[in-house]
Amino acid sequence: MRDMGGDQIEEAVAGAVATLRQAADRDWSVKAGRLDWSCRETGEHLAAALIGYAGQLAGLPADRYVPFDITFEECESAEDILQVVEATGALLTAAIRAAPREARAFHPYPFRSANREGFAAMGVTEVLVHTYDIAEGLGLAYEPPGALCEDVLTRIFPQVRPDPGSAPWRILLWATGRGDLPGRAPLTGWRWSNNLVVPADRLTLQGVTPAAAADLRAGGTGGFEWIEGGPFEGTRDAAGMLTKAYEAGVHRPEWGVFVLVRRADGRAVGGMGFHGAPDEDGRVEVGYDLVESARGHGYATEALRALAAWALSRDGVTSLFATVDRANSPSQDVLTRAGFTQVTTEHIEGPDSEQYAYELRP
Repeated sequence: MRDMGGDQIEEAVAGAVATLRQAADRDWSVKAGRLDWSCRETGEHLAAALIGYAGQLAGLPADRYVPFDITFEECESAEDILQVVEATGALLTAAIRAAPREARAFHPYPFRSANREGFAAMGVTEVLVHTYDIAEGLGLAYEPPGALCEDVLTRIFPQVRPDPGSAPWRILLWATGRGDLPGRAPLTGWRWSNNLVVPADRLTLQGVTPAAAADLRAGGTGGFEWIEGGPFEGTRDAAGMLTKAYEAGVHRPEWGVFVLVRRADGRAVGGMGFHGAPDEDGRVEVGYDLVESARGHGYATEALRALAAWALSRDGVTSLFATVDRANSPSQDVLTRAGFTQVTTEHIEGPDSEQYAYELRP
């Protein structure tokens, strides 16, 4: 799996500056594309976003933005602004490379935090779309590499259905309210979506992005550092289900797959997640597995309690549901310890069934 980090920031900034320097001698007070800002104001916003993300990764605040900003009072020309964009891009690149993989900092949308990969994806998005805005205002042609656009789409736009018939750049423009796609209504509002992380005692449950899911399905690590023997087969199967949902445009990241990561060493020990969004009755099915060497330490119970508490606190969720083979007594014990009770359903009934059904209600 291609990493999302400092290399992508460098690539995006270099391409943007090379394009915009072609018009460094023009009037940047003209409107930037469809924005209400001028080209100068858009350049200032871009630089402020890059330095802001660098500040978040350097300071790692948990509940707010680091309270600082930069001004452009000394910027007299377009070249001055481009130099600031280069400098702030370099600072974000350095902050991303210095941040540990497990580090997370505040970002408001949608789950109140992002990791270094998320800040890299947000930074690249800012560079690509605002370079497009400025270029459009100045009459310049601009199209970034498709791989950069795909990196962004598969990290922070998990709700956006891919389209083999459309270039990733066209999809990203549509996803940010800047273009049209055949068969899709134009967007008047949009948000990106960083992965959800659910905290537990010894673990964090880290939401799997479409990029990570595709890598796991193909036999990779998904960008996680696994203990010996991982990931287990069930996690790869779940990643395949997530990939299919993403490709169909029905993936909802908060009801996807999570990798269980130990706080002590940052290593992944298993997977857990939902079989999809809650149904019309508010019921959602959950499944899980652990790497064999991680079993017997209470990780699955701890993670299931945390994920169940998160799910049952969502509006409209009435119950969690799980099935387990009759011969799998350790998994039955996990469900029981997490508060689930055995039930009979229309799908699993009678002594001839090979599975038991369990349910947890608020």
